[in-house]
Amino acid sequence: MAIVRLVSCQPSKFLILASIAAAVALLLVLQISPGHLRIETDSVLYYKPRGDDPKHFLPTAEGTGQKPNIVFLLVDDLGYNDVGYHAKNGKSAIRTPNIDELAEQGVKLENYYVQPLCSPTRSQLMTGRYQIRMGIQHYLFEHSRPQCLPLDEVTLPTKLKEVGYSTHAIGKWHLGFCHRACLPTSRGFDTFFGLYTGGGDHWYYNRSMESHRHVSGHDLHDDTTEELKNVRQYDGIYSAELFTSRAQKIIKQHRRDRPFFLYLAYKNVHFPIQAPQRYKNLYQDSISANHRRTYAGMVSAVDESVRNLTRTLKEEGVWDNTIVIFSSDNGGSLTSQGNNWPLRGGKKNLNEGGVRAVGFVSGPLLPKAVQGTVNAELIHVSDWLPTLVRSVAGGHTNNTKPLDGYDVWKTISERAASPRTEILHNIDPMQDYESLSLEDQALLTSLAGDHNFDPGICAAIRVGDWKLLTGASGSSKWRRPPESPDVIPAKTCPGSSNAIQLYNIRYDPRETCNVARDNKEIVLKLLQRLQYYQSVSVPVDFPATDERANPQLHGGFWMPYLD
Repeated sequence: MAIVRLVSCQPSKFLILASIAAAVALLLVLQISPGHLRIETDSVLYYKPRGDDPKHFLPTAEGTGQKPNIVFLLVDDLGYNDVGYHAKNGKSAIRTPNIDELAEQGVKLENYYVQPLCSPTRSQLMTGRYQIRMGIQHYLFEHSRPQCLPLDEVTLPTKLKEVGYSTHAIGKWHLGFCHRACLPTSRGFDTFFGLYTGGGDHWYYNRSMESHRHVSGHDLHDDTTEELKNVRQYDGIYSAELFTSRAQKIIKQHRRDRPFFLYLAYKNVHFPIQAPQRYKNLYQDSISANHRRTYAGMVSAVDESVRNLTRTLKEEGVWDNTIVIFSSDNGGSLTSQGNNWPLRGGKKNLNEGGVRAVGFVSGPLLPKAVQGTVNAELIHVSDWLPTLVRSVAGGHTNNTKPLDGYDVWKTISERAASPRTEILHNIDPMQDYESLSLEDQALLTSLAGDHNFDPGICAAIRVGDWKLLTGASGSSKWRRPPESPDVIPAKTCPGSSNAIQLYNIRYDPRETCNVARDNKEIVLKLLQRLQYYQSVSVPVDFPATDERANPQLHGGFWMPYLD
């Protein structure tokens, strides 16, 4: 059994002993964890439970006899340090009192992960399956590329409709639109109001082509299952306010005898960095950098939206029978003023700053014993489908494809241990290192045992407390918020491998100390695990851009273009 050595980080005796214990626990998980996975020296075996437990689901509000309403709030590019209850400790000036209040009344998820980009996170939320199952390993769905969430995947809203829910999507879709069958109202939603693409102006909803930047199209749609409508009459209304208004309208007009699923995917705080002046004014005295101040204003617009939505749920008498989930879709974009301090990296990379998310669950239906608590169990965005369908809605997942997500409702509501012991962050065979350093090669040569995984490929996996990154996936830096006086810590492990990086996330969440060289047995076992996942992944789907997507061919709108 491997002994964990962290001597290059000069840790305390307690840290060394704790790390040894973590290594022992990891190896036990890798060898004997029942119902999930087992890694042996001569083989990699994968076990996963299937089927449902209909005996355990969330009770309805007293006296209603109705399934709980579900409101899922997804914030685009929100940095880990850009929500108030994190920012206070991270020396950020951003304040989100309404989000904080909702989080304080619920369960904060402080070991919760998403993907480093928009489309991969959304695909896993909607299907409960890793992106390697769907060909989305490389980058995201660009609006001129003919691709979308595979049409044979069963989605979260589809499963909720099976048990009586009305389903509504608002905001950013970003799961493809080349065919009408790719659109939200063809993937389980009764209505959709928002953007097909991944971005654009926050007031006027224009988005340029990737191949022709001088060509742009309008991207705002008001769809039902029967009719697609392109709309321009909302130009000039800020996106966060427009989407909130539509969400409030849906809540007010909803039939009381039927539960609803409301998926509000904000465009904030995605580029371009734009905010109404009244939100920017909130930071006039605390943030001097103009772009950072505008970004902070975008966050405050989301905070006001949360206040208005919560107020509407209460005024309409449905708050007591509603569960609210709040999540970011990836780490904050460092080039757009997002901040993930003290975590390393941000959007587009697999360091903690790119994949550890802001997340919480709130609402009166949570048991009082867990309201106002922090949950540090391992949870991933793919867990929402089985959790919401089985335990919240009382449905089943028997007709889905095999899931990578787990039902974590008992983890959230009863403080039970998470059934999840690992996360495949990604394997992207289209992104790799040009060459391995001499130190990388020496480390690989010294590994005892067989594996066929190319460590030059950009990949990352978390098992227990350990996280392995390969290729260029762990090459990001740290960035403090501009308004903070904190100093970025110096690198503590000089001479560490670049293409092979191993971190103990429990004791080193900043990923400052690469201990791969001193923990070769753990590196080997995690490489074997990556090898398994690579063996069951589907080919990457990343087609060339298609000129038929040109919005000038479709009345100036971004529309399905292959039907």
